[in-house]
Amino acid sequence: MNLPRLPLILVAVALAVAACGEGRKPPGTPGPGPAHDRMVLYYRNPMGLPDTSPVPKKDEMGMDYVPVYAGEETEPGRVRVAPDKLQKLGVRTATAGRRVLLRTLHIAGTLQVDERRQWTVSPKFEGWITELRVATTGATVHRGDALLEVYSPDLVGAEEDYRVAATALAALASADREARDGAEQLVRGSAERLRNFGIAASDLPPLGQGAAAKHSLVLRAERDGVVLEKTARAGMRFMPGEALYQLADLSSLWLIGAVPEQDLALVRVGQRATATTVAYPGRTFTGTVTFISPVLQSETRTAQVRIELANGDGLLKPAMFGSVELPTGRKDACLAVPEAAILDTGTRQLVLLDRGGGSFEPREVRLGARGDGYVEVLSGLTDGDPVVVNGNFLIDAESNLSAAIGAAAAASAPAAPASTPPRPATER
Repeated sequence: MNLPRLPLILVAVALAVAACGEGRKPPGTPGPGPAHDRMVLYYRNPMGLPDTSPVPKKDEMGMDYVPVYAGEETEPGRVRVAPDKLQKLGVRTATAGRRVLLRTLHIAGTLQVDERRQWTVSPKFEGWITELRVATTGATVHRGDALLEVYSPDLVGAEEDYRVAATALAALASADREARDGAEQLVRGSAERLRNFGIAASDLPPLGQGAAAKHSLVLRAERDGVVLEKTARAGMRFMPGEALYQLADLSSLWLIGAVPEQDLALVRVGQRATATTVAYPGRTFTGTVTFISPVLQSETRTAQVRIELANGDGLLKPAMFGSVELPTGRKDACLAVPEAAILDTGTRQLVLLDRGGGSFEPREVRLGARGDGYVEVLSGLTDGDPVVVNGNFLIDAESNLSAAIGAAAAASAPAAPASTPPRPATER
């Protein structure tokens, strides 16, 4: 009656002998150790795939499946790592807690001249330069300083017209009202023409008293500044509207930087900023964000930001490179964990919750703002939960984390048919 079962027994014996010949134990046999009471339950995939085997085997890469012994089983959705391995991996945990997230945004940029503080010396008449009072680029000038002397036939003619009109008005002092009104209109018209030429009243001779017109007049600086460009040369003829000097007030400069698209929400107009330069290590310059470009650069996915810096001592120079720090963040406390605790799979973010005794539970979380090395947790954790912040990737390598994540995701799935035996939990 027992003869038909003999081949099955022989097969089992053959499998056991083959497993022992490869240096591994079949399921149900004692494992190595001083107590010799560890029983091999099954073999798991060495790469963490949710695949187990009742007998020893190799994967597609020729790697041996790893034995799982009795007492090492874990609950579904958890992974377990032996205590001695935890010490070798240097696993460290931190507690999720409420804190104020602060973040400093670093922006690199270039110093530029404030466009509102630039102007050009451009005469409104044709003439010749007779003398240069400011003859070098980079010279500093103050409001009212003489820049150059010019001769212009049109200007001399306008002066002569004013002198004649003023002399006529003086001669008609005893004439009737209508005659004096006509003379006064001529004086006002000729004086307005001189003002339109941009000549200061102090540089005009007392034409009203009959003085002769001057053949050389002075053009003066309208405000304080520095000569950026100079095309004027002594003896040069110039035409109306021709730029002879380009000047700028450098007491305030712009730092133009690029902010990545993902950080634009952290920058606002009026925000205080601190700038540093390579030229003056250890020295900081304070400024204010005055403009955020409404247009995004499609090539770099950045937007230009303008930061206005005071430069009263003249240390900052246009075209210098600068680095700006913008303190940003939220003022209210939120639940946060260190950024090192986050395992990003590309499609979702996870943390490893320390359950004690070498047991860890992967927990999916939803993240918010970041700052100072911490990240806000919107859901998935509670205040006081211990999470792994050092060694979490090594735990992934030493355990069947992929299978545990899959088990956690399938916890709410319908149960398998009763005829199908459940697959045992796996780990590395």
